[in-house]
Amino acid sequence: MPDSLVDRHVGFVHALRAAGVPVSVAEGLDAAHALRVIELADRESLRAAYAATLVKKPAYRPGFDVLFDLWFPAATTGLYAERPEKAMNPEEATVEELREHLASLLTGGTDQEMREFAQAMVERFGRQPAAPGRQGWFSYSVMRALSPETLMARILRNVLAGQERGGLAEKTVRRQVDTGIRRFEEAVATDVRRRIAEDSGIERIARSAVRPPLDQIDFLRVTKADLARLRREVYPLARRLAARLTIKHRKGRRGRLDFRRTMRASLQSGGVPLTTHFRPPRPHKPELVILCDTSDSVSSFAHFTLLLTYALREQFTKVRAFGFVDTVDEITRFFVPGADVVEAMTRLANEADMVRFGRTNYGHALERFAERYGDAIGPKTSLLILGDARSNYQPPALDVMKDLASRSRHAYWLNPEPRRQWDTGDSVAGDYSTVVPMYECRNVAQLTAFIETLA
Repeated sequence: MPDSLVDRHVGFVHALRAAGVPVSVAEGLDAAHALRVIELADRESLRAAYAATLVKKPAYRPGFDVLFDLWFPAATTGLYAERPEKAMNPEEATVEELREHLASLLTGGTDQEMREFAQAMVERFGRQPAAPGRQGWFSYSVMRALSPETLMARILRNVLAGQERGGLAEKTVRRQVDTGIRRFEEAVATDVRRRIAEDSGIERIARSAVRPPLDQIDFLRVTKADLARLRREVYPLARRLAARLTIKHRKGRRGRLDFRRTMRASLQSGGVPLTTHFRPPRPHKPELVILCDTSDSVSSFAHFTLLLTYALREQFTKVRAFGFVDTVDEITRFFVPGADVVEAMTRLANEADMVRFGRTNYGHALERFAERYGDAIGPKTSLLILGDARSNYQPPALDVMKDLASRSRHAYWLNPEPRRQWDTGDSVAGDYSTVVPMYECRNVAQLTAFIETLA
């Protein structure tokens, strides 16, 4: 455990970096300077000073708060504030009395009261056997003992006191109680982490307590909840990708001759067209073809790329999307504008013809694509391939890939595997990357970096 404030500061900044929150040396120094002008005994002022100097995005704030509570805890085990003489003693009260007290906190308790009650409940119910001869601290045992989600009926009965049910008053109380339950759960989880850190060390619990920020979550490990949040990230990225892939005219390139303006200007020189005028070149919105590996080995990445496909559908004049495992099928029909993206994915899984034998075969899929859908690639087309390039030791059909890339205006490959794993096992990423520029794309941050490189 760090002893001095300097040790805690250095450890806290290091933990933030390890959790994926970017903190530069200058920002660390800014935070240290901020500590000189605040009241260190005021914990929330300390939190605000660190947040103002170290947190650059809202997505980084949840992880920051978890680590702050570990490195600068609100309490230390065994040190409790003195309770008023008539106050309830959490260690002696019955479970029913504790539940009654929790019900009152859910509708009107302050953060300090909620935090102190959570600490007392963890002390009483949180310590459970973790292994033979060992004990640990757990949140679930506290929540199981008090069951706060079952208090809703009691609270509604007491608060509404005969008022009409189902109206605005009930909705307000329900929303307040739901918020209170989340506050209590967070307070319990925070105190459990604090106690584990005291037993095992802050560094150990910090590594498992904080999930990476949303833009750094590995596509191959995303959960359904992550995908729901990623939808909000996809649409601005799709707009930027569309802008980067737009076919830009060379500097100084002219459009068609503007005959009327040229003749009008020639009147100043006796009808001799000394100066010619041209129409501005017509802006061109690109066409896009997406070829996406939908096999089980990259299923989470496939879900994300299908979200991206859905978003890109609205940014290009023409988008054609194709999915494959060991054969290929066009899946554009599932992503018509206005369709629900979750329903589209469900239909795709049930109706699309992308599997013959169930084992990924990039070579056969490329051959079938060229045979059935080769006309989708043209001089105005940007080709985007999404997959891990693992082909179960089957021939990669590089000549087909070369032909497709040569016929497109742009071709790019996004690979969700770390670069160090390319060309290991059945990966033929190195072979394909000699034909199509291949980029490591494991998270939103890397996708954003890829889009920026296109500029």
